[in-house]
Amino acid sequence: MRQIAALPYTTAPDGSMQILLITSRDTRRWVIPKGNRIKGLAGHRAAELEAFEEAGIHGVACPAPLGRYRYDKRRRSGGAREATVEVFPLAVTRHLTQWPEQGQRELRWFSVADAAKAVDEPDLQSIIAGFREPPADPGWFIRSLLAIREWQRERTGMLRWFHALMPKQGRFFEQFEDHAATLVAGADALAQLLKGGPDMAAHIKTISDEEHRADDIIREVLQDVRRIFVTPFDRSAITGLIGVMDDAIDQMNQTAKAIALFEATEFPAQMQDMSALIVECARITVEAMPLLRSLNLNATRLHELTERLVKLEGHADLLHEAGLKALYAKARAGNPMDFIVGNEIYSHLEKVTDRFEDVANEISGLVIDHA
Repeated sequence: MRQIAALPYTTAPDGSMQILLITSRDTRRWVIPKGNRIKGLAGHRAAELEAFEEAGIHGVACPAPLGRYRYDKRRRSGGAREATVEVFPLAVTRHLTQWPEQGQRELRWFSVADAAKAVDEPDLQSIIAGFREPPADPGWFIRSLLAIREWQRERTGMLRWFHALMPKQGRFFEQFEDHAATLVAGADALAQLLKGGPDMAAHIKTISDEEHRADDIIREVLQDVRRIFVTPFDRSAITGLIGVMDDAIDQMNQTAKAIALFEATEFPAQMQDMSALIVECARITVEAMPLLRSLNLNATRLHELTERLVKLEGHADLLHEAGLKALYAKARAGNPMDFIVGNEIYSHLEKVTDRFEDVANEISGLVIDHA
């Protein structure tokens, strides 16, 4: 038996993430919104529908699943049947005041760690725990060794007084994390923009504002690269990573400008799905940035994150091709100008995902060189 499920999440301003769990109607155990596949509806779209019916939430569901888990679905006759559930991340944007199964379930927001402990299925526990894994604690012994090594390094011979005179390492890690936050805000606004509706102008302004904020951050980074003597990575690696991150938010802004220029108000499913992939790419980038502070300890997790970024970019390429094909077929029977406009928007969306693949490559390079 094959089913689909949504993993609803939200991110607080301080960067902490929460997962929404609901109780099942029969056993009252903690689960995520799930249900049977719906004929003619993509898996992530069906997961969005289940999240609305069971938890009263709307959001952006990524079309690339996080993974699968199995459980025994109880039947009313008393028997059980094994079900395989495909899980799609859902960035929650709105919680409704009324929904179909209101009052039939309990809803509660959990931290990632607590949500993983609350569910019963081992595979689902792993999916949730790995959704945003915090930097691994190396333990007191390893921390002590690292502290001793750093202390010895600073006291070695002539370098002790030389280091004291030189500028420190700067704020590069904080700047990476601040820039990644603009990617998340821009991606969320882009996904909302491609849903259409009366607030499109506000979403376009949000993307533009985040792009300007990102420009300020990259300007600070480039100044610090020239000013700081001791940097955590090679200067080319620092400018390369912040550069491709900035290219991503620039392309989001270019997408919004194209939509405003052509006064587009309706967007096909493939465009919306590409924007959902961009939301997921931005979330992964935000998770990766703090891990750069300790590459040796977080190399494995960074590899997992960059691998998913590359897979998401490949998924976006498929959506791009399918979208252009459908757009061309529609334009042949209607207005050819629709293809020109749609092709321009698709092109910018694809470039956004390409830049996130560049982010993955830059991070992989750092791991190879420094871990």
